[in-house]
Amino acid sequence: MKLKTPLRAVLASFALTLPMWAAAADAPAFQPTKPLRIIAPSSPGGILDQTSRLLGKGLSDHFRQPVIIENLPGAGGVIGVQAMLRAEPDGYTMVMGSLGPNAANYALHDKLPYAYEDLAPVAQVLSMPDVLVVNPKLPARTIAELKRYAASRPGGLSMAVSTSGSSGHLAGALLKQRAGINAVDVVYRGAAPALTDLVGGQVDFMVDNLITALPLIRAGKLRAIAVTTKERSPELPDTPTVMEAGYEDFDVSVWLGLFVSSKTPQPVVQALNAAVNKALSDPAMQKTLAQQGGQAVVGTPADFGAFVQAEKTRWAQVIQTGNIKSE
Repeated sequence: MKLKTPLRAVLASFALTLPMWAAAADAPAFQPTKPLRIIAPSSPGGILDQTSRLLGKGLSDHFRQPVIIENLPGAGGVIGVQAMLRAEPDGYTMVMGSLGPNAANYALHDKLPYAYEDLAPVAQVLSMPDVLVVNPKLPARTIAELKRYAASRPGGLSMAVSTSGSSGHLAGALLKQRAGINAVDVVYRGAAPALTDLVGGQVDFMVDNLITALPLIRAGKLRAIAVTTKERSPELPDTPTVMEAGYEDFDVSVWLGLFVSSKTPQPVVQALNAAVNKALSDPAMQKTLAQQGGQAVVGTPADFGAFVQAEKTRWAQVIQTGNIKSE
């Protein structure tokens, strides 16, 4: 039987197409051809917004596409997460996640419009301390003095809360539990109005992330009493840790990280992770984050996923012990 196409012609054709096959195999899994979007579930100016914009610039340089930052505050981050999940799960839409919507909310809310399994971790981006701050007129410079002052006041003190379920809210709740500080929560819609009232003396103290509290501390409008991480912050070297005040194993950090829909193809998740890690490895970005009191975190999606799962378990116990409700 004769072949319709000579073998030599077949082999020649294969040799010509082989480089194209090899190039396709080596091609990146995700090559954006249109703008990307990072949803920041907060108002402009806060830590979620600032970090999203900083990272967006790095991702834009990497992918050579614009990265749009969309602020969608409300419902403790729920609105922003929902918006991401409604988008096509193709990697073009991400959400900047944090402790509240991505770990604490599962215990704070009886019902959520999304499940833990609906989101896929891409990469942790940032870690920074929370800081316990008081109005400078308050006669307390240590946690012990704050506790004694609260005990001397009928009804105790008031603790400002920027957002229900935020890192500052839960770190403050844990501190009240561990130190026995008598204080009622006053929940705001964001850090800006909470800090404004704290500076004005309408509330007594607050636990807030360093990036928003630091300018007011430096200006003398707030007094820093302690940071919540196990090590002191380079930005506040004279401020002790909560652990140094005698409360063992008290190590709470603010963290941010990118999530996409769990329906997103895994090669796309890996490509996004590589782009985030590249952006975070840039010395200029690391310097900017450090000046704001934060630290860039580089790792795999699996690393971030294990961290989030541990945070979810940890804070569920604190929420249950303190009978904390979402407001």
